[in-house]
Amino acid sequence: MIPTYRYRVKSKPGELAKQARAVNYVWNFCNESQKSAIRLGKKWLTGYDLDALTSGTSKDLGLLSGTINATCHQYAKSRRQHKRPYLRFRGRKSLGWVPIKSEYFKQTETGFRFNGKDYRVFLSRPIPGRIRDGSNFSQDARGRWYLNLVVEVQDAPRRKVRRLVGIDLGLKDLAVLSTGQKIEAPQNYRRLEPRLAVAQRARKKRAVASIRAKAANCRRDFLHKASTQIVRDFDSIAVGNVNPSKLAKTKMAKSVLDAGWSSFRSMLAYKAIMHGVRYEEVNENHSTQACSRCGCLPDGRPEGIAGLRIRTWTCAECGAVHDRDVNAARNILFGSGRRALAVGASL
Repeated sequence: MIPTYRYRVKSKPGELAKQARAVNYVWNFCNESQKSAIRLGKKWLTGYDLDALTSGTSKDLGLLSGTINATCHQYAKSRRQHKRPYLRFRGRKSLGWVPIKSEYFKQTETGFRFNGKDYRVFLSRPIPGRIRDGSNFSQDARGRWYLNLVVEVQDAPRRKVRRLVGIDLGLKDLAVLSTGQKIEAPQNYRRLEPRLAVAQRARKKRAVASIRAKAANCRRDFLHKASTQIVRDFDSIAVGNVNPSKLAKTKMAKSVLDAGWSSFRSMLAYKAIMHGVRYEEVNENHSTQACSRCGCLPDGRPEGIAGLRIRTWTCAECGAVHDRDVNAARNILFGSGRRALAVGASL
């Protein structure tokens, strides 16, 4: 497993900003070279082609050759991922970014040494493995710098399945478990929205950035704690595959983005690997409408947008009374192919 560990940098922000401007220059050169190749009808440039074009510029730019090399290859990789002939140019409004090659990066007693400079960081947790390529320094909207270390960690052995859980994601309740437990969504953005509106009307850019960062940090902290607790409590996790990007185009966009479903599922996925837990995303079609006891689609079940107001309903076939979200969570668990195991487990 290859997770990324993030540490706050507490020294030399000016030096990092200087290197970030040089990295932007390399990125823009790569972009301009790619546009020239397209204009002249030549083949599209790969990371190795761009590497050859920028060879020998290390001393003039004040960058390590490994940083220039990483910038060129990241440009080519990003262009392929986005399936675009060329990308946007990086300017003053772009957040700072300095890629790192592991061979040019060393840990010291007080921090890390990079490009002849010592950088001190808040080591909030130990580094659990070997640092790999792909690490970088990055800047957030408030101008703070962070060190992102890509670390190689051994996968934990699989735990024996004793407790299983299905998870239905929502807006009022972030997650409803098949056990009946409900994790209420903190709605951090909604809580800070009045303060944000005042700062925006007053055109206080720093205050706006600070409030948005606080909402994001509170959301991330809550999701980390919730996902860690679930991974510790259960040996097999099944989550519904709700698509937040589609719902983000509706009137519920603000609430959907504030819930952070994608981040929550990503945290569950990588933490499950780290703790030896089975993780699966399940198609949740009809999970709300089907009876989790008999599996039928009875009359009187909640359907469509009008059915959203129905929070409890009774199955016309077997007479079971269901909480809408708990029933969906149980159907998600059964949809993971673990019905036989779940029947004997504590739901």
